[in-house]
Amino acid sequence: MLSQKNYKRVVVKIGASLLAADKHKLNTALIHSLARQISDLVDEGKEVVLVSSGAIALGMIILKLANRPSQLQHLQATAAIGQHELMHVYKLALSSHNLNCAQLLLTWEDFSDRRYLNAKNTLHTLLQLKCVPIINENDTVATEEIKFGDNDKLSAMVSILVDADLLIILSDVDGLWDKNKKIIRKIPLITQKIKSLACPTNKKSCVGGMITKIEAARIAVNAGVPCVIANGHKQGIITQVVRDPLSKGSIFLPHKKKGFARGQ
Repeated sequence: MLSQKNYKRVVVKIGASLLAADKHKLNTALIHSLARQISDLVDEGKEVVLVSSGAIALGMIILKLANRPSQLQHLQATAAIGQHELMHVYKLALSSHNLNCAQLLLTWEDFSDRRYLNAKNTLHTLLQLKCVPIINENDTVATEEIKFGDNDKLSAMVSILVDADLLIILSDVDGLWDKNKKIIRKIPLITQKIKSLACPTNKKSCVGGMITKIEAARIAVNAGVPCVIANGHKQGIITQVVRDPLSKGSIFLPHKKKGFARGQ
């Protein structure tokens, strides 16, 4: 049974809409909750890789910006201001549970080029050292030609890169709703009907939305990695999903063996 599988290596993606739910401050309580859950999983012998948005959103908070910058250089500067502060908060939260963390900033080139081997080796070494890798897109150097555009797709590529057993995408909704506003618990195949249930976000601090999460799920399951979309505001959501991925959110089921394919 799917729910009885031991998911040893887990990739967790958390978006800006969760981290900056209040446009005036970072949701530090949520970060401490994440750290506590990650610590519980590490104590159980599991490995966790965190893909975290939030650099631009946090930079906007620091700069007191009401809207996401539209010019590339302003966007990159905002990300540079926010990224170090984001990592500082993660470091404090994880160190309170005696966990070390490491920052990796990636672009599309790091997956389509031979450099992906370096990223892969670094990530595997960090996990062997029981360190929590925290990955974000390198917004300070990324241009339209080499950027992911959203960290949902990045999390899917990372889950393939590290040969993860499970990808968890945390959102601010409980999962994928059907037309009657009921959660679809199990999705064996991503059809056009499934895609039609998604709609893009209109939030000012972030990009993406359910449509990008479904696209990320497609990338993951095509490589054999199951993907769960769940509500990051729910207490203990990560540990609950890892122990029983059918219990919360919407799970997209894989339909092939795991394997890395560049440039998906």
